[in-house]
Amino acid sequence: MKKYLFRLSLLLSFFGTAFSISSTENNIEKKTALMNSGVELSAYKEKIKLAILKVENTNKELWSYNISRYENEEGDISSSIEQYSPHSNQKWTLKEINGKAPTKKQLKNFAKKNKEQSTKDEKGKEQGGNIQLPIRKLIDLGSLSLVSNDDNYLVMEFNVHIKKLGQDSVGKLQGKLRYHKEKAFIEKITVWNNTEFSPMFTANITDFIITFTFLQIKDAVLTYQNEMKMKGSFAYFTEINETSLDTFSDYIYKGK
Repeated sequence: MKKYLFRLSLLLSFFGTAFSISSTENNIEKKTALMNSGVELSAYKEKIKLAILKVENTNKELWSYNISRYENEEGDISSSIEQYSPHSNQKWTLKEINGKAPTKKQLKNFAKKNKEQSTKDEKGKEQGGNIQLPIRKLIDLGSLSLVSNDDNYLVMEFNVHIKKLGQDSVGKLQGKLRYHKEKAFIEKITVWNNTEFSPMFTANITDFIITFTFLQIKDAVLTYQNEMKMKGSFAYFTEINETSLDTFSDYIYKGK
């Protein structure tokens, strides 16, 4: 199925304990625990808020890098390796396609596609659009809840609304993030569906999961991997079974 569809469990933990103490003492302890929980949750949310700023303050256009792309659409497999050089006249270069050197025709089509995308991105900038991952819109800070907390990682869940997936997806998507404590950045974000949804007329998605993985180089937070898996049907009879994986590597800072 064409990639225009997407290019791109709220798991609650409950526990109870019984104490052989008076009712008054028990109520005081409960109130104290709730207060501490609220203070801790606010502190965790502040960490995530600062980590989001870290992503937003990273100018990816000052870095050169390679992207290895893999796609599997209903068994139709394709792959490519692309290179981004911010200060070159031709910023994007197609290095390999399906394991082979690209033909002249493939290079021409690639250049045309990237020129169209560049024009689209510039229009987005002029209109105040964000052409990078809208991480602030993806992570609903107000809905963040704690999943786990250890010496190395903080794991939190949140509600998700991705506008491009349609109104029917509202309330049917959930997200989870993993925060690296020592380096103070979001290392991984996963979004998945908790029930079927329809992103557009005659399309039905049964399984959807998208994962964003990041790495940190000095103070810059950069994309390491984007992975999407999706199953469902289109026009009632056409199967949707897609996998895409983009891996970023060889980052070199080109700023002054």
